Amino acid sequence: MNDRVVGLGAPSRVRRRPRLAEAVVEELVNAIVTEVYPAGSALPPENMLCEHFGVSRTVVREATTALTEKGLVVSMQGRGTIVREQNNWNLLDPVILAALFRSEDGLAYLDNLSEIRSSLEAAMAGKAAKRATAETRAELKAQIEKLEGLVETPAAYVHEDVNFHDVIMRMSGDRLSKAIIDGIQSHALNTHGYSGTLNVEHVRNTHAAHRKVYQAIVDGDAEGASAAMREHIESSWTRRRAHGPQG
Repeated sequence: MNDRVVGLGAPSRVRRRPRLAEAVVEELVNAIVTEVYPAGSALPPENMLCEHFGVSRTVVREATTALTEKGLVVSMQGRGTIVREQNNWNLLDPVILAALFRSEDGLAYLDNLSEIRSSLEAAMAGKAAKRATAETRAELKAQIEKLEGLVETPAAYVHEDVNFHDVIMRMSGDRLSKAIIDGIQSHALNTHGYSGTLNVEHVRNTHAAHRKVYQAIVDGDAEGASAAMREHIESSWTRRRAHGPQG
């Protein structure tokens, strides 16, 4: 998937910005995240940005408006467009998230993502065990059996791995937690430092952990399901982190 995020995560009823403006936004977000323009500094004047990107003033103004909406900059009389401190940024914004995961400090954000997943998905696995019905158990069984047949083909397994977790999150009925994880993780999945190097040994370990989660859920063991999911996410990230390009 291309790292460029179209539509900036805005609701469909909001007018989408022109593609040129989106491209300018992405480059400026990256520049701000990597502190080419640190907090407290001013972005180049409008005419310089037009020349640099080869776009019109309208496009630059659209881009500046988008940066303002993301909490990255603020217009100050007599000073121009000033970069704000990170505590003002919308860290759930997809463009900012993607830039943070690719940045020099990206590993720290991926560590944080793993902690968030561990906490939320463990709770959701417990809820899934309590709420499981014959129909949802059958769906989860079909998914674990599909994974069973893909252990020797890591690339295919990873795709269905995401679906396995999705089934459990839907079973939990916890829509807000699912939305948080989906929103954050979708951008991390494009980062090699998060996905790690695919190999059969890692997939076998992952599948064994999935089996534990699956069994606890179908047995209605909420506490066991929660513990198994937490252990799975934490140990899987530890392995990927140690063997990844940044590990």
